[in-house]
Amino acid sequence: MDTAFLVSAFATLFVVIDPVGLTPIFIALTPGADSRHRRGVALRACLIALLVLTLFTFFGTAVLGFIGISMPAFRIAGGILLFLTALDMLFERRTKRRSDKADDDDALPDPSVFPIAIPLIAGPGAIASMILLAGRADGALEMTAVMGVLLCVLALVLLLFLSAGLVERALGGIGITVVTRLLGMLLAALSVQFVIDGLRDVGALA
Repeated sequence: MDTAFLVSAFATLFVVIDPVGLTPIFIALTPGADSRHRRGVALRACLIALLVLTLFTFFGTAVLGFIGISMPAFRIAGGILLFLTALDMLFERRTKRRSDKADDDDALPDPSVFPIAIPLIAGPGAIASMILLAGRADGALEMTAVMGVLLCVLALVLLLFLSAGLVERALGGIGITVVTRLLGMLLAALSVQFVIDGLRDVGALA
């Protein structure tokens, strides 16, 4: 199995899903909640996100084929989408948008399905990433590894959600901002690589 592929898959999903950046939004969506309520919301959100991303991983290519979209085209489009997400992270637009969602849905008793699971965890970027990674996987072993990477990233999301209070005190606003900027830079580079791979698949690059 290609170790570089595993590292790339983990980095892509970690940056796109952004567990660190989601944590303050999770806190905002569960104000004044006790640990039991937060634990229930966190578990439901991660399980729903896992279901959605798994469905797109295994059936996303079939859907694309049905409507006549090739995988190289989707790689290029996905790379552009991820690059836009990186710009949002670098210039705080994604944080503001997530905060606005938190404000809009603050009165909901259970925000686990919306907006936490969808679209904050299993958003367009994460869905595109899973389809792209599934397309790059060579054989059942690497596909299993991709699903394992997804489980690891969602486990990190769940862990950070469960320790939201500690994370909030440890990082503070400045710390979360710094980490988000670094993840945005990494995502920008990875998104360009997706575009290069797509152009190479259609013969546009040697």
